[in-house]
Amino acid sequence: MNMVYPAIDPVALSLGPVQIHWYGLMYLLGFVGAWWLGRVRAERYGWTVTEVEDLLFYGAIGVIVGGRLGYALFYDLPNNLDNPLNVLKVWQGGMSFHGGLLGVLMAFWLFARKTGKSYFTISDFIAPMVPIGLLTGRIGNFINGELWGKVSDVPWAMVFPTGGPLPRHPSQLYEAGLEGLVLFIILWLYSAKARPLGAVSGLFLLGYGVFRFMIEFVRIPDHQYGYLALDWLTMGQILSLPMVLLGAFFIVRAHRREQY
Repeated sequence: MNMVYPAIDPVALSLGPVQIHWYGLMYLLGFVGAWWLGRVRAERYGWTVTEVEDLLFYGAIGVIVGGRLGYALFYDLPNNLDNPLNVLKVWQGGMSFHGGLLGVLMAFWLFARKTGKSYFTISDFIAPMVPIGLLTGRIGNFINGELWGKVSDVPWAMVFPTGGPLPRHPSQLYEAGLEGLVLFIILWLYSAKARPLGAVSGLFLLGYGVFRFMIEFVRIPDHQYGYLALDWLTMGQILSLPMVLLGAFFIVRAHRREQY
C-alpha cells in the first residue's frame, strides 16, 4: 500500500488578482533562515550584522539571476535560442541549482571586492547556511507536485497529479532530506571548529554533489534531454561531477596549506 500524496493548493493566498504561491514562500523562508543563522555566526567570525545582510542580498540576486540563466542554458537552450525573451519570464518557472550556484559564486566575488575579505572567508562563512534554502526549495517542489521520481513499489511511493497513475519516488523529499537537512547538519557541525580556509566550502561542494548524483538515479531525467551518456547519466549528474571533484580538491588543498 502506497502513501497518498497530500495534494496542496500551490497558491497559499489569493488577494484579488494577486496570488502568493507556496513555492515563493519557501524561497522566502530559506532566505529568512539563512539570515537568522548568519546573525548567529556573525559574532564568532567577526562579521557585522550589516555585512551579513549585504552578503545575503548579493547572494539572493545571484540565486535568482544565475538560477534562471542556468536553467535557460542547461535545460532549455533550444527554446531560448529561438525566443531569447523567454529567459525573462520568471513567472513561468524554471530554475537551475547549478546555475544559481554559479550566480552566487559571482556574487561572492563582487562582495569580496567591496569588503576586502578573501573569497574563501566569504564562502566558508555562508556555506553552512545554504542547505536551509535547498531544504525549503525542495519542499516547494513537493507542494507543486513537480520533479517527482521514477515509478516505484516502495511503501512510501506516491501518485503525483502530474505523474500519471503509477506511484513514484518522492524524490523532492529525498533532496530536501539529504541536500537540505543532512548536509546542513554535516556543515554546521564541521564548521563548529576552526577549519583551514576553503575546507568548509569544499565540503559543501563535495556533499551536495554526492547527494545530488545519488538521487538522480531515482529522479526522472529532464524530458528535453533524457539520459545523456552511458544510457544512465543525467544532466544533473554531469553538472554535479565537477562539484565533487572541486570539493575534494579544495578540502585536500586547504588541509595541506593549513591557512586559517
